[in-house]
Amino acid sequence: MNRSRFIQQAMGLGPTWESREGWFTDHPAEIARHALIQASHDTAMAELHHMETAAPATPEPAAQAAAASLPPQQDSQLPVLPATALPAAEVDAVDHLPDWEQLEQNVANCERCTLCRTRTQTVFGRGNPQARWMLIGEAPGEHEDRQGEPFVGKAGQLLDNMLAAAGLDRDRDVYIANVLKCRPPGNRNPAPEEILACQGYLQQQIQHVQPVLIVALGRFAVQTLLQSEQTIGKLRGQVHQYQGIPLIATYHPAYLLRNLPDKAKAWQDMVLAKKTYVQQAG
Repeated sequence: MNRSRFIQQAMGLGPTWESREGWFTDHPAEIARHALIQASHDTAMAELHHMETAAPATPEPAAQAAAASLPPQQDSQLPVLPATALPAAEVDAVDHLPDWEQLEQNVANCERCTLCRTRTQTVFGRGNPQARWMLIGEAPGEHEDRQGEPFVGKAGQLLDNMLAAAGLDRDRDVYIANVLKCRPPGNRNPAPEEILACQGYLQQQIQHVQPVLIVALGRFAVQTLLQSEQTIGKLRGQVHQYQGIPLIATYHPAYLLRNLPDKAKAWQDMVLAKKTYVQQAG
């Protein structure tokens, strides 16, 4: 089985979804392929429409077992976040932006909220700090707390497969971070004071990376970044702005493991993200 078919099966997508590797490098010659990308996008959207209108397939036993092993998903029971959870103008009241190594050390030593008492370690991020894409999730889970990296385990594998299917390398083409840097005990929902304590770190990460595009994964991340109380169902499918940076809202990979039919919608969001990136980079 070739690599492309392996990725398609991992995402639960049909044979129409071919990996388009190399679309989104920084080389100008790749950007010139926008016309071909647009034609592929039109074909993908037509196939997605067919997938959404067809009856959803019964999940395979292996997928059901993987979903059952996951902790309770935060997306389904999120509290309404205060409108000031992540103010766009505030930069954590610092006079200067610390360098990347100092920022990572600041996070590792953070004691701004009570999560410092229960964490195994902080989860700063992973990927390329000079990447043009930035993916922002919600909060570390049990595996992330142990390993010190965001999106590991089954949800992380699905995210990696989604990136590969979009022609993106997780270590070269994207930087991945979370709104919270410490795991809430028992994977509970973050408290507003925990969000406020952590907000400066994420803002500084975004300023360092200077992404061309942000993809927010999960309702908690979406609501926090957009300061909105609306659901992902109402916020996805359109291009938002975060401090002048285009932002695409989509589902959290852990949610997709429990709701396999929504993988087609998540791929729609990735198609929109790719199209938006090409427009920005061009």
